[in-house]
Amino acid sequence: MSTSVTTTRTDRFLAQIERVGNKLPEPFALFLILFGLVALVSSVMAWAGVTVQMPDSDEVRQINGLFTAEGLTWLTENLGANYIGFPPLVTVLPILLAVGVAEKSGLLSGVIRAVFGSAPRWALPYAVGVVGVAGNVMSDTAFVVIPPLAAMVFRAAGRHPVAGLLGGFAAAGAGYSTNFLVTSIDALFAGITDGVVGILSDPGAPVTPVSNWWYNIVSALFLAAVAGFLIDKVLEPRLVRQGVSVDRLDDGAHEGGDELTADSTPRERRALVVALIALAVTAAALAAAVLVPGSPWRNEDGGYLPSSPLLDSIVFLVFTLFIVPGIAYGVVVRTITTFEDVPKMFGQALQDMLGFLVVAFILGQFIALFTWTEVGSWIAVAGASFLESINMTGYGAILGFLVLASVLNLFIISGSSLWTIMAAVFVPMFALIGYEPAFTQAAFRVGDSATQIITPLNPYMVVLLAYLRRWEPEAGLGSVMARLLPFTVCFWLVWAAILTVFFVLDLPIGPGNGIFLEG
Repeated sequence: MSTSVTTTRTDRFLAQIERVGNKLPEPFALFLILFGLVALVSSVMAWAGVTVQMPDSDEVRQINGLFTAEGLTWLTENLGANYIGFPPLVTVLPILLAVGVAEKSGLLSGVIRAVFGSAPRWALPYAVGVVGVAGNVMSDTAFVVIPPLAAMVFRAAGRHPVAGLLGGFAAAGAGYSTNFLVTSIDALFAGITDGVVGILSDPGAPVTPVSNWWYNIVSALFLAAVAGFLIDKVLEPRLVRQGVSVDRLDDGAHEGGDELTADSTPRERRALVVALIALAVTAAALAAAVLVPGSPWRNEDGGYLPSSPLLDSIVFLVFTLFIVPGIAYGVVVRTITTFEDVPKMFGQALQDMLGFLVVAFILGQFIALFTWTEVGSWIAVAGASFLESINMTGYGAILGFLVLASVLNLFIISGSSLWTIMAAVFVPMFALIGYEPAFTQAAFRVGDSATQIITPLNPYMVVLLAYLRRWEPEAGLGSVMARLLPFTVCFWLVWAAILTVFFVLDLPIGPGNGIFLEG
């Protein structure tokens, strides 16, 4: 089969995905529709007197309907509380403020430049893999900053710049839900998970931003290596065979018109040293406070697991470990010259999340309604009973969940939106057949990330295409997706294999969190 025929079929398939995906409403409208659907269904079930018999318990729960006197009163009394009480807001916003200072001060981009600049020519693909996978610490900014920087470094080293460009985007996107560090994404997912476990009689260990940390570290290591291998052995040789130009067509800047350079200045390198010292001193002080005998951050048994004030302080710890080096770096490079610059950076960080804060209003209403009506309990019990009736309570159910999440991610690329929908159903359903909510959340990460780099619904695909056309003016979305498809397939398979190893060996996926519910 000729390359042109294959490309044409690929383009047709991707165009069909784009047409279907474009028919989906925006996240706010989508959850407003889902809210209305749950409201209607719950009311019909309440009028019919539907109840839920909780497994392994004598507890019988009555379905509550929104369009009843009790339901309408509940909504009018709790509209504000449903929003402010939306669990991700409690964890995401403080971390977001600190990460915002680290980003706006220039610390995060400075670290990226340092990593790229210190990597030898042969190791550049693997440096791109590490930086890309860890890039979600900057949230969506990673999609705009990392690819062009990687292209510049590749070109300066005599390697193909398009390999750096596409490889940086692939690593940042396909590995978006994992990291070596605890980030705002961990806080966001944990908050959503925590918001739906209330319907369970045995919710397992508490879900915190570090509940998937061990699993994330292992995943990030392997995915970074896979990304580097694919860039080095698959993507770059293919670009050479295709004759894609290595000459930059313009020396323009990145998105927004600001100049983007791959080299660090002496002041930036000095600032990185100061920031590293500040981080080390801060970490040492925090460690001394929590490790001493009798520390108030220990639990009643003198330890830290499965729960303790230390685990409850994760948001504070992450906040501190980002903001202190961020301020130190900013002072040296003079992006922070007065005290007022820090709250200004707070404000800029919140502006970047304004879209999420708006959508969070309807997300909070949906989660609260889903929980209060007990429709979630009914779906969980019915779903768990169905899986047991077809003898699908083992790992096959988890793999089916991965596939479903991967497919849905082609159309709903917002991780918070997709996890809100899936967590409301699958967290309690899988808990009823023996899996910890934190493990279900860990499994979701595979589907949430791997396929988002091959869907035209990803808004950053347009940004990537604009970069690519500097070297390849005739390139289209089909070209981009065909080159990124190996990353999706390999990331999915490797990530699923890592999850399988954790499952088979029953390894802890984070501090205090495992695979199976005890008892």
